[in-house]
Amino acid sequence: MNKPLSQGLLAWSASQQQTVFRQLMRAFSYPGRVETLAGGDALTQTLATLVDSEATLADPQNLMDTLVHQRLQARMTAPEHAQFVVANGCQPPSFEPCLWTLESPEHGATILLKVTSLGKGASLQLTGPGIAGTQRLTLTGLHPEWLTHRKVWNDGFPLGVDMILMDAAHIAALPRTTVVICDTSEATQGDTSWAM
Repeated sequence: MNKPLSQGLLAWSASQQQTVFRQLMRAFSYPGRVETLAGGDALTQTLATLVDSEATLADPQNLMDTLVHQRLQARMTAPEHAQFVVANGCQPPSFEPCLWTLESPEHGATILLKVTSLGKGASLQLTGPGIAGTQRLTLTGLHPEWLTHRKVWNDGFPLGVDMILMDAAHIAALPRTTVVICDTSEATQGDTSWAM
């Protein structure tokens, strides 16, 4: 008889990774839609699903658990060279991610951005592929400079970065094709709206 996996090991099971992969694909297909990841910490589940020993990974703020790092066996590097970067959304960005080249824009970095919560707080209005009209995403714990930098990083489309926003149990994707309009008055950062 098979024993049920403990919460700490569930993220490393093939069936759970398949489930999370499908949820990540839905999140990218429908930007701004919040997906709930059952089975533990969203960052751990996302890393276990996307990152392996062939991937390059940066964790400049040491947000990853040591055991998670050991299990991933990813090649650690500076954020400027990494395929995946783990970062704290509450703090302004302190690095320039890899945007790659016009010949291979699909290799631009994916930033896994930890926020306080998804589903409540300041409102972002999203437009672009995968969105019928507009999509609203509410969240707390995202420093406004992330959106400012995101616009600069993605101005040279198809070069750019993709973002996965996450709290403890939820994820939402912001592909580089998504336009973000932020009402900063809701985030108590001023009273201006700008497109990103």
